[in-house]
Order: sequence, then structure tokens, then C-alpha cells
Amino acid sequence: MSQTNAPDLTHRPPRSPRARLGGYVILPRMLDKCRATIAGKNGEYHYNCPLDQNLIRFLGIDADALQAEVATGKGDGEILGWITANSTTKPAAWEIAQWSAYQESRGPSSDAETFGFFASLASALSTTREDITTWADLLDLDDYVTFGGKA
Repeated sequence: MSQTNAPDLTHRPPRSPRARLGGYVILPRMLDKCRATIAGKNGEYHYNCPLDQNLIRFLGIDADALQAEVATGKGDGEILGWITANSTTKPAAWEIAQWSAYQESRGPSSDAETFGFFASLASALSTTREDITTWADLLDLDDYVTFGGKA
């Protein structure tokens, strides 16, 4: 894999979980983490984390097979083509849109343990931000603060 394709996630975050490729949220971020992992530049980021696994299941692909394909040096569009060809679920455009909208707006579940975990993560990043209500909000804030931003 070309080192120029691999982001250095020790110096900058991966793309936002809101960024889309082929209509899929999370996919550009997952590809950034995958490329960085292959290059040994993933820092604190983990490819095939639970967030990535949600997308992997929806796509009906194998995370290791995707990583092997990414390791060939293909760009985002080529990887999207590979995903489309190899998906066992073959989601329709409306399913992709619906899944992505849900993932983008998904907050902590209503159980006290998960909500408490979310609240503790958010308050560790900022005690003044009342707009952090979804996992995407939290990841974006974490990326921002981690790389020097003030919350």
C-alpha cells in the first residue's frame, strides 16, 4: 500500500463519522482507520471497533477481507466498488439512506449504564456543551479536543 494513501492518525483524526461514501456514514472514517492501521499510523484509533462492526454487519462483508483489499492501495471509489460487489446483504439505496440517517442520529441507549458512560465521556471533553447528544457528536468532539481544539 502506498504510504501517501494512509492518513497519519497520530497527527490528525480520521474523517468524521458523518462523512459519507456511497451514501454510507462511518465508511470514510473506517477506511481512514484501516489504512492507518496497515501503515502503523493509527495512534489511538482502532479499525474494526464496535462502530465499524455495525457497518461491517450492515454491508455483509468480512472486516479482514476488506482490510486485505484496502492494503492493495485502492482508493475510496475502488473500495466502494469492491464492497458493492462483495456485500452479502446488497442494501438498496433507500436502505443505505435509512441506515445512515439512523446511525448519524443514534445516541446512547436509554439504559442508565450506557447513558452514564456516554455522559462521563462527554463531560470529560466539555462541561459546557449541551449539544452533544449522539455518538457522532461525541466522536467529532473527541477528535477535535484530542488534536488541540478547545471545547
